[in-house]
Amino acid sequence: MTEKLNSMQSRKVVVVGAGAVGATYCYALAQSGLADEIVLTDRNEDLMKGQVLDLVHGQTFFPTVGIRSGTNADYADAQLVVITAGAAQKPGETRLELIKKNAEITGSIAEDIAKSGCKGVMLIVSNPVDVLTYVALKRSGWEKGRVIGSGTVLDSSRFRHLLSKHCDVDVHNVHAYILGEHGDSEFAAWSMTNIAGINIDDYCPVCSKCSDWKKERQIIEQQVRDSAYHIINYKGSTQFAVGLALVRITAAILRNQYSILSVSTLVESDFGITDVCLSVPCVVYDRGVKRIIEGPLSSSELSLLSNSANILKKAIDSI
Repeated sequence: MTEKLNSMQSRKVVVVGAGAVGATYCYALAQSGLADEIVLTDRNEDLMKGQVLDLVHGQTFFPTVGIRSGTNADYADAQLVVITAGAAQKPGETRLELIKKNAEITGSIAEDIAKSGCKGVMLIVSNPVDVLTYVALKRSGWEKGRVIGSGTVLDSSRFRHLLSKHCDVDVHNVHAYILGEHGDSEFAAWSMTNIAGINIDDYCPVCSKCSDWKKERQIIEQQVRDSAYHIINYKGSTQFAVGLALVRITAAILRNQYSILSVSTLVESDFGITDVCLSVPCVVYDRGVKRIIEGPLSSSELSLLSNSANILKKAIDSI
């Protein structure tokens, strides 16, 4: 099925950027059955056409969905526009070092989306995602909830994975968030971490694996923080887990789920922070972020969140 569906009835997702992340997201999204139409755009037309052709050849094996290449004109009736375009992170390069390369790219795309009259949601994935989410928000002129970043949704998944391994429990019974910058200043919100409804500090005394919980906490948190660097050093880029994280965010938007996810959004007064985009627990629905959940953070965690905000503000000021 390659024809354009009725835009008033379809769940149309436009993906900007046909590289590893954009294509993997399209692959995972096609299998999810969430979208009626997936449109892939890229300045590299050969890459775009090749990715689309490769995807449509698999249509026999996943739910019915229209997949095609597109142009800027496709923004107008999209329910969700996902921006993955930008320079890739190189081995040894921090996310914030990407800022000057990607700020203009993302800002220009955001302006094009706004000019199209799009009434949907803009999801920023390119790094440094928090800074680029702020840039896209300002350049588009949209209300804050409609421009969000993928933030620490993936980092939180990594955190939950490591906790599930450490505690020998199903990852689906672990509830935990990584907050702040999607980068080196992110931190684990231990105050909001629980297993089967039991706060992590209460659960660990009955866990036979916790001989030195304070040390274990530090190791787990550092593993989460370093995960992307290890993967990039091993194979050059991250793509599979981030593609799945994007499908999770997409589900919350296309299905109007009111899911609580640690996406990056503009914080104006919550947690004592103003005028910066970073990851905090948010209620995500079909219009983007409905509201921020100002959960119970310890004084040290609030300090770490403030530190993350200050680092990101300096990065924003640098452009």
